[in-house]
Amino acid sequence: MFSLPKNFETFDEKRKASFMALHEARQRGKKVIGTFCSYTPTELIYAAGAIPVGLCGKSEQGIAEAETVLPRTLCPLIKASYGMALSDQCPYFFFSDGIMAETTCDGKKKMYELMNALKPVHVLNLPQGRDQAMALDSWTGEMHAAAHWLEDLFDVKITDEKLHDAIVYRNRVRRALVALYEVAKTRPSPVSGYEISTVAESVDFHFTDDDLVEKIEKITRDFKARVREDAGNRPRVLITGCPTAGVREKVIRRLEEMGADYVCADNCSGPRAQKFMVDETGDPYRALAERYLKINCSVMTPNTSRFDDLRRLVPDYQVDGVIEVVLHGCHTFAVEAWNTMKVVQEELGLPYLRLDTDFSKADQGQIETRLGAFIEMMTAA
Repeated sequence: MFSLPKNFETFDEKRKASFMALHEARQRGKKVIGTFCSYTPTELIYAAGAIPVGLCGKSEQGIAEAETVLPRTLCPLIKASYGMALSDQCPYFFFSDGIMAETTCDGKKKMYELMNALKPVHVLNLPQGRDQAMALDSWTGEMHAAAHWLEDLFDVKITDEKLHDAIVYRNRVRRALVALYEVAKTRPSPVSGYEISTVAESVDFHFTDDDLVEKIEKITRDFKARVREDAGNRPRVLITGCPTAGVREKVIRRLEEMGADYVCADNCSGPRAQKFMVDETGDPYRALAERYLKINCSVMTPNTSRFDDLRRLVPDYQVDGVIEVVLHGCHTFAVEAWNTMKVVQEELGLPYLRLDTDFSKADQGQIETRLGAFIEMMTAA
């Protein structure tokens, strides 16, 4: 038997279904580790016999509860993540045996200190730059430390064989995701970017024993076979900057409803975060460290390779304009946006729009006005 969250009856149907699916996985003996970031080495979690699951933090829910503890000026993603956990509104946090976190920003790492009172939290200390002399050695040490924490938490042994199998599996998933994203390279794209991103995000919530790779590959084939009657010559947009899960409705869905195609995400949930594979032949811990340290994020200094990716993705996806999403309180992306604008406008010669926003609907009208003007600008170009 298990106890329901105290406010289970207030869950919407989708959240109730997720709760029950994860409960069934637990009934099959699965352990669960909650995660927040693409820097988290999920291979270690699989090798420990557990399921990694992305934690809630993608809507206004939980923010009011979080602000009883956290400052109102903090990033909405951090507030939502903590508030959903604190108020027992996140089914994934409810079932998590522990949380594997990372020091990608000061706000998150301080929030993790508070979250540790709710669940065991292990924090991986991410180097602040890849060019530091000891960055790779330090990050390799963090892989070992995370493995030891999982072993102690679950009383298991992460063998090199188990870790190798997990690496092979996750590489297969990444290749399938890259192929899914590349469906949108076709002009016109046969499917909306909103739908592609919905499928990609669902990968973090795979609790059944069926083959995830086969599922992604089938969806990719189905998408490629589609013919969109409404596609026309719609301008094609790349979205960069902060994670967009919390603003999907008011930015991505509205962008497409207003006449543009969202074809590529240049952020931690897009193709540039999935393109790196883990070396399957050498020391698995060193290989994990090398792979995850390659991920581009504004928390790295310098972060010039992010703009190399931008220069590659724009022609690959035949992009007509770039939108940068900056969440309130996210200082690293806010500062780095200046360089993004310069690359997009001066080097690539494309229209650029910066949207500073949060998870509320208060600025919905203003955003729609700016999106409309931006679409007109791309159409006239």
